[in-house]
Amino acid sequence: MIILGIETSCDETSIAIVSDGRIRANVVSSQVQIHSEYGGVVPELATREHLRNFLPLARSLLEKAGLITSEVDAVAATQGPGLPNALLAGFKAAQSLAFALGKPFLGINHHEAHLYSPWIKGEIADFSAFQPNVSLIVSGGHTLLVHVRGLLDHVVLGSTIDDAAGECFDKVAKLIGLPYPGGPEIDRLAAEGNPRAFDFPRPMLRDANDDFSFAGLKTSVRYFVEKNPEVIQDSRKIRDLCASVQAAIVEVLVQKTVRAAKRAKVRHITASGGVTCNRALRQELQLACQREGFTLLLAEPKYCTDNAAMIAVLAEQKMRHHSPATSLDAEVAPGLALV
Repeated sequence: MIILGIETSCDETSIAIVSDGRIRANVVSSQVQIHSEYGGVVPELATREHLRNFLPLARSLLEKAGLITSEVDAVAATQGPGLPNALLAGFKAAQSLAFALGKPFLGINHHEAHLYSPWIKGEIADFSAFQPNVSLIVSGGHTLLVHVRGLLDHVVLGSTIDDAAGECFDKVAKLIGLPYPGGPEIDRLAAEGNPRAFDFPRPMLRDANDDFSFAGLKTSVRYFVEKNPEVIQDSRKIRDLCASVQAAIVEVLVQKTVRAAKRAKVRHITASGGVTCNRALRQELQLACQREGFTLLLAEPKYCTDNAAMIAVLAEQKMRHHSPATSLDAEVAPGLALV
C-alpha cells in the first residue's frame, strides 16, 4: 500500500510517501525566513508559499521515492486544525489528485497524526508496542494530554485553556527581543543559564485536572521585565531569564504528564509536537519516566514539527483498519478538535 500525504496546516509545506509503514520520502519546505521579518506567521503569506511550493515539492518527492503518481493507492491531507487558507491549499490539492487518480482520499486530524509520530523511526513501525499510553502533544498552538487506549482508540484528558506552551515560549521570546522563531532561541540560551535564577509561577501545576494554562506565566514575565529592564540588557541575565522561564514550562508539562499516566494506570508515555524538540523537555521527561518506572517514546525532532509523514502514516493505519474514506466534497475544519 502506497500513501501520499500532504500537510499545510500552518507555515510548512510538506509531502510524504509511506509504504507499508515505512517512510519512502518526506519533503518539507520551511517558511521561517519569510515570517521572521514579521515576528510570527502571516497567514496570507503562508498560503501563498504553499501554492508556490507545492508542485516543485511534489516532483522532488516522487523522484526521491522512485514513483509515479499512478502507483499511489490513496491520498491524505490535513483537514484541521490549522490556518483556514493554509489548510485549503493542501486539502484541495489532495482531493484533486485523488479525483484525478480515482483513488481514495482521507482527511486527517493534525493532532491525531501527532499521536503516532513517535513511532516513525525509519523502519516498519510496531504500533502495538508502547500501548496503551498517555501522550503529550505540545506545540505553538496546542497543548494536549491524551489517553491512547489502543490503535485508533483515544480520549482527550486535558488541553490548554488559553495560551499553549509553544505560544508562551514564542511570546516571551518576542517580549525580550529574541528573533523568530522564539522557542528554539530560548532553548539555545537557556542551556547556558541558571534555571533557578528567577522564580516564575507554574500555572495549574497543583490543580487536580489535566488542563494547562500558560497565559499567566507570560504575563508574569512581562511584569518582571517592566520592573527589571536591566535584565534584558545583560547577556548573562538574559540566559538566566530564558532558563528560568523554560524551567517553569517544562516542570508543568512533565509533572502533569506523569500524574496523568499514573491516574490512567499505563506503563508508557509518548510525546510529540514542535515543543518536544526542546532539549530540556526531552531530558526532564526521560528523567521523570526513569524515576517513576515509565517507558518513554519521543518523536524524533524532524517528526516533532509539522510534517506529512505522520499524516500518511495515520492514513495508512486508518485504511488498514477499514476507516471510511473522506468525501471529495468535504471541506477543511480549521477548528477540528481531537475527540
